[in-house]
Amino acid sequence: MDSFIKTLGVPKEIKTLEGRVSLTPDGVREFERLGTQVFVEQGAGEGASISDAEYVTAGATIVPTAADAWSQQMVVKVKEPKAEEFGFLRPDLTLFTYLHLSAYPAVAQALLKSKTTAIAYETVQLEDGSLPLLAPMSEIAGRLATQAGAHFLERPQGGRGVLMGGAPGVRPAKVVVIGAGNVGYNAAWIAAGMQAEVIILDKNLDRLRYIEQICIGRTTTLASNRGAIERVLAEADLLIGAVLVAGARAPIVVSEDMVRNMKRGSVIVDVAVDQGGCIATTHETTHTEPVYEMHGVIHYAVGNMPGAVPNTSTYALTNATLPYQLQVAALGARGAAAQSEAIRLGVNTANGHITSEPVARELVAEFVSPQDALA
Repeated sequence: MDSFIKTLGVPKEIKTLEGRVSLTPDGVREFERLGTQVFVEQGAGEGASISDAEYVTAGATIVPTAADAWSQQMVVKVKEPKAEEFGFLRPDLTLFTYLHLSAYPAVAQALLKSKTTAIAYETVQLEDGSLPLLAPMSEIAGRLATQAGAHFLERPQGGRGVLMGGAPGVRPAKVVVIGAGNVGYNAAWIAAGMQAEVIILDKNLDRLRYIEQICIGRTTTLASNRGAIERVLAEADLLIGAVLVAGARAPIVVSEDMVRNMKRGSVIVDVAVDQGGCIATTHETTHTEPVYEMHGVIHYAVGNMPGAVPNTSTYALTNATLPYQLQVAALGARGAAAQSEAIRLGVNTANGHITSEPVARELVAEFVSPQDALA
């Protein structure tokens, strides 16, 4: 079967220490079967321990520059375009990647100005409200959040010098997780497995019931409100912010005063930072400089946390995204959006318009339906 989109580009990610790549060699073979030729930028998979030779064996063509990869009809990426990539955007391009436009308005403006059709992994949404393309990275980020928090609790890293599981006769670390979605559950699960004392908060009582049924170790669930958060943070060694609103900026649930009242040397990991952050004192950091100190508290707020384990993350991401990428390639963005409600919700910009209602609200911009914009 000939695909609507004949050529697909896979550029190398350029965000700081972002080793993930948007397509595995197995994914290349699926596109080849569809009739879409895949062009992979030289070295794009190196960070994820995937060689150019593996892509060639799968049927891809290796191209020497980013411009070559970006010049194809459709481009799949991992992270939002950086400013140095804005020049590659154009009206006849379909871009499929994580965008987080509410947190990166400059990216939104570049997409609108270029009239690029951009589909965001994080707003592809199923009928039950789940976010299938965000889930695998949320799971990995949640697990990494606990791992990073445990590391920076060590005294040589600036922390209080607390071991997550304590020791015989010594109390374990107290870990507070705000948000019981995929990120929060995975963070709590790993913390509990490390024998920490875990408190997980959420507004959704049904979700908390589910957590109680499956969690192991010292795990307590609490209904989330300002008073409850204030009380538990005063005793926390590690706080993990895991609040997400699909397509929108994350709400601030921890104020600066709450941070000021935390114990000196405690650690904050704000996983929501790529959606603006859910903690008042966080700003985005990188893998090269992942932490900073404010009010005596260590803040870890890396915007691409799963990029720390790019081999695992790349395969997990492709497992989830590939069926949707293939559908867009086979039908084109307009056809795929007409056939799939999930993909329609994923379309964030088209023909110079914002086509996602949550993104339009956050950016205070006019919303145009994807059907109208793509037509």
